[in-house]
Formats: sequence, C-alpha cells, structure tokens
Amino acid sequence: MNHHLSIEKRNLVLLSMAKLVEEERNQIILTNQADLAAYNGEDLAMEERLKVDNAKIDEMILSLNQLASQEDPVGVERFHFVHDNGIKVSNKTAAFGTILIIYESRPDVTIEAGGIAFKSGNKILLKGGKEALKSNLKIVSLWHQALAEHNVSTEWVEYLNFTRQETQAFLEKPTQKVDLIVPRGGEKLIEFVKAHATCPVIVSGRGNNFVYVHKEANTDIALKVILNAKTSKISACNAVDKVLVDSRLPNFEGFLAILIEELDESKVEIIVDKTLESFANTSVLKDEDIWYEEFLDYKIVLGTIDSEQDAIAKINKYCGGHSAAIITRNNDVAQEFMESIDAAAVYHNASTRFTDGGQLGLGGELAISTDKLHQRGPIGLQHLVTNKWYIYGEGQIR
Repeated sequence: MNHHLSIEKRNLVLLSMAKLVEEERNQIILTNQADLAAYNGEDLAMEERLKVDNAKIDEMILSLNQLASQEDPVGVERFHFVHDNGIKVSNKTAAFGTILIIYESRPDVTIEAGGIAFKSGNKILLKGGKEALKSNLKIVSLWHQALAEHNVSTEWVEYLNFTRQETQAFLEKPTQKVDLIVPRGGEKLIEFVKAHATCPVIVSGRGNNFVYVHKEANTDIALKVILNAKTSKISACNAVDKVLVDSRLPNFEGFLAILIEELDESKVEIIVDKTLESFANTSVLKDEDIWYEEFLDYKIVLGTIDSEQDAIAKINKYCGGHSAAIITRNNDVAQEFMESIDAAAVYHNASTRFTDGGQLGLGGELAISTDKLHQRGPIGLQHLVTNKWYIYGEGQIR
C-alpha cells in the first residue's frame, strides 16, 4: 500500500463516495432500519444518533463534496528559515499515518470522520458500535467501491469488527501501526481508550456546558439561547446542562418563572439548587456532584449565583472544558468572562450549539477536543495533521 496518495486521487475518491451514497441512499436507510429494529431503545440520545434518514444522508453527501473542494491540509509550509551556512529549512504539515476512530451509534461518523481522516492523507481504521454494525458495514463497502474505482487500495479504509475484549487487545498490542486514536462517545469509552492505548489519543470529552445569565442580561436573548441550547438536540455534546442566574438580575423572579414554564412546556426535567426551591415544576438537587454531570437528556440544572467571579469559579470547577456562554449587555464583563473560562469555546449572547466544525467554518469535524494538546475544540481538516522538517543542503556539516 502506497503511503502517499496525491491530492487529486484523494479528491476523486471523495467525489465517487458522494455519488455512491446518493445512489445507495434507500439501501443505506433500509439497512439502518434493521439496526434500529434490533436496538432495544433504552437510551434516547443513543437512538437519535443511530438513526439515518434522508436529512442525514444529505449531510453525508454535502460533507464529502465539501471535503473534496477544500485545499490539501498536507504539505503546507508553516515555517521557513535559511541558516547562515546556506542550509534551507522548511517545516511542513504531514499526515499522521494511520488514525483509529472509535465511536458509538453514529453511522454518519463512518462518512464524515472517515472522510476528514482520508482527505488529510491518513489510512483510517473504523471501530463502530455493535448497534450500528449493519449500517457501518454497508457504508464501508461503499468506501471500498470508491477506492477501487480509482485503483486505490481498499486498505485505506478498514472496519474493525471487534468485541470489547478484541478492541482492548488491539489497543494494548496493535497488530498494525496506529499513530493516533480518536474516541468519540461517552466518558466510559474515553476512559477505556485512555487506559489501554499505547499511542496518542485526542479526547472528545464530555460537554456539561454552562450558560451564565449576568445581571445586565437581555432576558429575551437569555430565554432564546437556553431553550435552543437545551432542547434543539439533546444527544449533542454542545447542548447545555447548567444555567446560573445572577441574583442581581432585575426581575430575577419573573425571569425564572418564565424560563421554568418554557422548559416545562418542552418536557425538560428541571432540577434547582436550594435557593430556587419555591418554584413550581422543579425538584431540588440531592447531591452537589450533579453539577459535574453531562445529561444528554431532557434535563437541566438551574442555580443562583451572586457575582461574575463566583460564576467563573463555579463553571471552571464543574464544566467539562467544552463550551460556556454569558448573556449580558456589558461587553467588558463578557470579555473578562470569556478570557477567564477554561473551555474550548466561549460564547457571548449565543447558543453553545454552535460548537461544531461545520458551524465554525471548518467544513466538518473529526471530533471536538477538550484536551489542550494537540488542538482544542472542533478538529477540522487543517488540524488533523502533524508536521515534519525538511532540510536542504549542499554538503554542510556541523
């Protein structure tokens, strides 16, 4: 297998894949219905992620076509230096080699993450969850068809149909070289990978995102943002789980009453801290540890906070390092908040649901990293590279 594919070849494979997904649209949906029928439906968020419908297929096709049109992320010069002795030095982006993607229930990852890894010149190993096996194998067969059409080895995209035990054994003693692992899923999956992996891991960590309603908030914006961030997609890691309302907010009681009423209408279970126990349709939290939890469900925690400093401290203590928002008319307070919060994405007067590669202009994402190395937040095409030094001489010795 050739370890360097020209950008022309990579783009042709992506375009063929987009065409095949369109041609096989109904077949993919039918295959996915078999996976859905076999799923016991106990986890609402999981089921939402497992399902493939026409809208999801449209997104897959769009993502493949967009990837094909983007510039090559590999071989981009980042640094240039000419030594006194005439040696020319260049640092350029380079592919990782082989990327292992481990994920649960989302057949679209087989296309989007696979496509991003492939476009950036990497061989891909896909390890999906058993609940999506039929859908994933169907999509991988299309990848193989697209590769074969352009005389590219089908080894560039490989599906690992492993049990948990086999996965653990592979992580500890890979039967082939793996340069980077990207686990996409819940905390249990990430802990499992971190415990057993022998190569670098990009952690797509938990959400547990916060919205802070400052005393100078526009309450209409606050309501709109909280409802969107909580209810538009509960299975997303960029959904909101916690809201801190400033006790100095004028009409504090009135705002909370409306917020609770609207959340209740959207069937969200509302848990509050002691200060809000007088509000109807809520239950008081039993354990402070709930502040650490990511729900991925119709569930939210509301609490009172007394100052910007307390809000920042509380968010930094409990949030997952993913996304946090402040709602305020005061730009200086907003800037101070955004600079002090330790998260990959910080927002002023907007929904946390925008923490997403496509929404932030990257044209898609491999994962959303809550680590600080090697890239934070959505990992797009241009981040899925390492680098390499090229040195050109004429016999110089040191």
